[in-house]
Amino acid sequence: SNPFEVKVNRQKFNVLGRKTKNDVGLPGVSRSKAVKKRTQTLLKEYKEREKTNVFKDKRFGEYNTKISPEEKMMRRFALERQQNYGKKNIYNLNEDEELTHYGQSLAEIEKLNDIVDSDSDTEERGTLSAELTAAHFGGGGGLLRKKVSSGQQAEEEKPKSRKELIEEMIAKSKQEKQERQTRRENALELTEKLDNDWKEIQTLIAHKTPKSERKDKDVEKPKPDEYDIIVRELGFEMKAKPSERMKTEEELAIEEQARLQKLEADRLRRMRGVDEEEKKKKPSHVSADDLADGFILDKDDRRLLSYKDGKIDIENEEEEEKDVEEEEEGGSTDNENEDESEEESGGEDEEDVAADSHSDLESDLESEEEAAGNKEHKKHVTNENESLNVEQQDPKMEAAKSELPYTFAVPESYEALKSLLAGRTVEQQLTILERIQKCNHPSLAVGNKAKLEKLFGFLLEYIGELATLDLPELRTIDKLVLPLYNLCQMFPEAASDSIKFILRDAAHDMEEIIEVKGRAAFPGLDTLIYLKITSLLFPTSDFWHPVVTPAFMYMSQLLTKCRITTLQDVVKGLFICCLFLEYVSLSKRFVPELINFLLGVLHISLPKKQAHGYTVVHPFVPVGKNLELLLVCDKKDLESWQKQNLPLSIVTGLTSKTSRTEMNHIRLSCLALCFDLVKKCAALYESLPSFHEIMYPLKILLTQHVPVNEYPEKMQECYHSALKELENKVKHYTPLICEKKKPVPLKQYTPKIVKVLEFGRKQAGSKKEQERKELIRKHKRELKGAIREIRKDNQFLARMQLSEVMERDAARKRKVKELLGSLATQEGEWKAMKRKKGRN
Repeated sequence: SNPFEVKVNRQKFNVLGRKTKNDVGLPGVSRSKAVKKRTQTLLKEYKEREKTNVFKDKRFGEYNTKISPEEKMMRRFALERQQNYGKKNIYNLNEDEELTHYGQSLAEIEKLNDIVDSDSDTEERGTLSAELTAAHFGGGGGLLRKKVSSGQQAEEEKPKSRKELIEEMIAKSKQEKQERQTRRENALELTEKLDNDWKEIQTLIAHKTPKSERKDKDVEKPKPDEYDIIVRELGFEMKAKPSERMKTEEELAIEEQARLQKLEADRLRRMRGVDEEEKKKKPSHVSADDLADGFILDKDDRRLLSYKDGKIDIENEEEEEKDVEEEEEGGSTDNENEDESEEESGGEDEEDVAADSHSDLESDLESEEEAAGNKEHKKHVTNENESLNVEQQDPKMEAAKSELPYTFAVPESYEALKSLLAGRTVEQQLTILERIQKCNHPSLAVGNKAKLEKLFGFLLEYIGELATLDLPELRTIDKLVLPLYNLCQMFPEAASDSIKFILRDAAHDMEEIIEVKGRAAFPGLDTLIYLKITSLLFPTSDFWHPVVTPAFMYMSQLLTKCRITTLQDVVKGLFICCLFLEYVSLSKRFVPELINFLLGVLHISLPKKQAHGYTVVHPFVPVGKNLELLLVCDKKDLESWQKQNLPLSIVTGLTSKTSRTEMNHIRLSCLALCFDLVKKCAALYESLPSFHEIMYPLKILLTQHVPVNEYPEKMQECYHSALKELENKVKHYTPLICEKKKPVPLKQYTPKIVKVLEFGRKQAGSKKEQERKELIRKHKRELKGAIREIRKDNQFLARMQLSEVMERDAARKRKVKELLGSLATQEGEWKAMKRKKGRN
């Protein structure tokens, strides 16, 4: 009716034949319908959200139309009796149930029909009969009736007099007593007879079988089964016990530090000559009020009484006393001297008193002089004992001084570490480094981590100094790698920084020398040892590593930029080749510098002539000096050579004083090592597709240019094994084939007909695709509608909650206003009354 609540949906253009449904909309009407619907459904659920007032009818067969009403009632009654069966309600006493006491009905007990017979000792006493109660306590007509037998009907008789009843009762009681006596006698006779029979049977049962029969029976016993044996063994096995938990690294470090500190304290005590046993035996202070009741019997002084030839044996006792006296000589001498002095002074005092009772002053003076003399004697004895103890303790003190301390502080500088390790054996140096790590574990103090990180650098510097000596201590260096490895595992970042710093300095020095002189020499033994330590401390199989990769690049530069001028350079180069093979043993990375250097080493072992079939690369030259550096022409040296490993000390050990024979033997050892490296390279790179092309120069040199016949037998074996390793590899090339693809069909110009169902919509795809898209569109539309309805529901609930809050607030304000109004009226009345009283 309101034109402002009508919404007209205009269309852009009219289509003929299209029916429009929503030309005009009524948003107000639809909104009121939605609110009404939510009030009837959603609001009702919201108000009853915490209520459970629903009744469920659980009567049997209430909604089952196939059962008749009578059958329903019968089944319900049976179910009710079944539920109540076995239950006793203590408050419902109207049920027809029989109450019992000790298995007897209370109704029968209350009748009191038994007779109490005080004369009988049987189990039946304590009961009263009906006749007795009738005779003594009177009774009604029921008690004066005569008993009727169970088989006959009861007949009424005349009542008997009191006297007759008592006589009859006495006769019956006597008769019952006699019957009980006879029953007791019969029972005793039967028990005696049964005992006699049992004794006769028992002798038959206890009869033992002879041993022969028993043996036969034992033999006839079946042997136990394997399963039974295993079960018995399992029963006697030890059960598993819970073990202690494993300690953490911090707990182990704390325990190790405490142990070392205790050992160091013991060493210092021994070095000072303090005996721990004397400290323990030293008597503690005894107060004047001490009752001396805290003593402990250290040993049992009792002796076993023994006789020998009819006399008491006293020799054992004397020997034991001598042993005790010898053990306690040092402590007993002082006490004996004191006792003797006391006895002498006491005896003299007694004599003086007996001689003259008035000579007190003289006796005092004499006793003081004697006491002074005794003190001097005592001091002399103690000094002698001390000198003896010092002489005995001197070897212990010297041993303690020569012993290594158990606790060490981390050296703050390289000089401190050097002074700590100088003059020590290898084992002592390892012990010192181990104790430094244990006493200064990072978990024990805050600054220990930085100190141990510095220790790694100091130790590297110390190893480098040992390598640069005239006689390098390679054995010491080999042992010091273990503490280096432990420190590297604890602080990998600091270790990598230290080694990178050393490699960076070495590479920088080599570049400076190349810029100045144009060529560089091989580094010293310390740098070569650092390269070897790098392969021990860090993984060399990684594709890229922050320490190993720079070392790899530095070694490749050494093999390409350092000139070969002396025999030491050849040894250093071959050592670097061995390191290369160790670095790439797992990753099998191809190193061209390694192959080129081995080719050059073989080239300088040949007579001076031009290379044919292969090319020599830098640092080797085809023409010039040092072309025959490894050539050996002396036949005697060739014959006397024996294959042996090249020691690394040759790098610094070769001098001008070295004989020609030793030099030739070293040349031959280098050549044998080169053959072994060629063999290892062939085994390492055999999986490469270009293996034959890589090894072709080496193969040409070995087959065409090496004078094998001039070499000794051991050298020929090395040569043939290397050549065999190169020739046995089969070529395995995979031919290049174009990738197989599905042929692309030629484009055709036949028009593609697509069925158009609705104008303006994309109809690409098959029918299934169209149905799928239609379902997706419907799902999207329904999802939007559901989200819109949920949003409206939430808004409706929020409005309802707000209205409830406002109603509660309004009611509270109204009540507060009423209370304040009533208080104001009371206050006014009280003030008016007060004013009225004031006027009066």
